[in-house]
Amino acid sequence: MCSTIRKPLKLAVDNMVSNPRRLGLHFAFLSIASLFLIGCSSTQRFAKEGKDSGSRYERNKSYEEETNNRALETITGIASYYADKYHGRQTSNGEIYNMYDLTAAHKTYPFNTIVKVTNLSNGESVQLRINDRMPDYNPRIIDISYGAAIKLDMLISGIAEVKLEVLKWGK
Repeated sequence: MCSTIRKPLKLAVDNMVSNPRRLGLHFAFLSIASLFLIGCSSTQRFAKEGKDSGSRYERNKSYEEETNNRALETITGIASYYADKYHGRQTSNGEIYNMYDLTAAHKTYPFNTIVKVTNLSNGESVQLRINDRMPDYNPRIIDISYGAAIKLDMLISGIAEVKLEVLKWGK
């Protein structure tokens, strides 16, 4: 059985080696295919955190001094949180996501918008900065960071009904 497979394979290899023109065509095809596949690869989503991680905001900074604490817009709905799967990856605004920061993702709010999120089941609230986008098909109104989920006491459930108040619009 092995000899029946080896013979056609040996003939194919001998044919390629004995015909340099055909070998050149195979090499050219493989080179073009390799370049095409390399060119189609995704962009880098991981980066090292350093002094300049792309954010002008300090880690876990309280945003209370930047706002007037008067709601410019208020909505209620379901919030969820995202954590280690995206930790260290680049957010939509170019920053590196840190799951312990007080940040959030929203479908349409401008980046650097400051929002107050209140868990309606326990009254806990936290001020967050929008630095990422969430999928448009998601029925939730906001995705918050792991650090914010700790403060809102929603780690076990994973989702919570919240009141979202815009305190300062981003630019």
